[in-house]
Amino acid sequence: MERRVARPNQLDLDSPGRRDYWLALEHDSIWGDHLLPLTVFVGEKAKEGEGLVAFGSNHGNEFEGPVVLKHLLREIKIQDVTGRIILIPVLNPGAFLAATRESTLDDGVNLNRAFVDGAGVTPSLAGITHRIAAFVREYIWPRVHVVLDLHSGGDVARFALCANYHPLDDPEQSKKIEDTARWFGTPFLMIYQNVTPGLLPSEAERLGKITVGTELGWGRAVCTDGVRYGRQGVLAAAINHGQMRGKIEPIAFHKAATQRRLAMVDRDCFTVAPFAGHYEPILDCGTSVKKGDTVGLLHDFDHIDREPWPAVAGVDGVVLAQAWGAPIPRGQHIVVVGRDLG
Repeated sequence: MERRVARPNQLDLDSPGRRDYWLALEHDSIWGDHLLPLTVFVGEKAKEGEGLVAFGSNHGNEFEGPVVLKHLLREIKIQDVTGRIILIPVLNPGAFLAATRESTLDDGVNLNRAFVDGAGVTPSLAGITHRIAAFVREYIWPRVHVVLDLHSGGDVARFALCANYHPLDDPEQSKKIEDTARWFGTPFLMIYQNVTPGLLPSEAERLGKITVGTELGWGRAVCTDGVRYGRQGVLAAAINHGQMRGKIEPIAFHKAATQRRLAMVDRDCFTVAPFAGHYEPILDCGTSVKKGDTVGLLHDFDHIDREPWPAVAGVDGVVLAQAWGAPIPRGQHIVVVGRDLG
């Protein structure tokens, strides 16, 4: 297998066959390019405007997605592909190289906030991160109807492993999205607020695409269950949405029909650190709690004799996420409780 360096207009995302590229986007500082790994499989029944794309490393310190897609590059065989499958294991190479959430070595932008008007077009939004968003808009969105954005908690939060999506007004699209999310097999499905500007999944949903995100680990590590769930979810989506031949069986919590939907769509679900300190978890993610239950303690070592501040659940539900690193800045969401929808 030879991976060819190609500019966006040199990509062939439509002809039958498999092609492996280093997608070249001009670097902002050195005389050179950022190289994004992109592999496309196109089968004999591919349809215009239909296909599946899976992204890893939207954030550069979340590694289950890149690992899952690197494995699938070897596992998926072109003879099994009927439609179109596009795999981009590292969508944000600058952030990935730095192992940071934002594009620290380049323009400092969070790619998952870069899908805004004028991205990659207007001079003030012309850095590499916004140009990655522009590439996705121009070359990927017109060719796919299923979008998988594989995330983890990185350094920000430890999550109960979940597939996730936004609440939508379209009941048909919502059902297809929830069904696709369930096939990952995770113990939880997270339904989260859709008010943050510039999210990749939000734009894909607005375009009517079947869009699922994930939280498959945390702590800049690789979670074994997260990799298992991620691989299952991508393959199931490809098969169930007509892009790949084969049969696939449910696994884990999906197979047992014990998945729980957790909604975190209002501010009461978030507990905010009132001062900078060090966080001590008391309960694990995935634990059922009542409003007012103490989930963790925030310690102030500048006032070492003071009692720690209790970080309590703001609603009845399940601890969906909490701070991963002990040092906490003032204002960080240190506990997130999802309302249990069953």
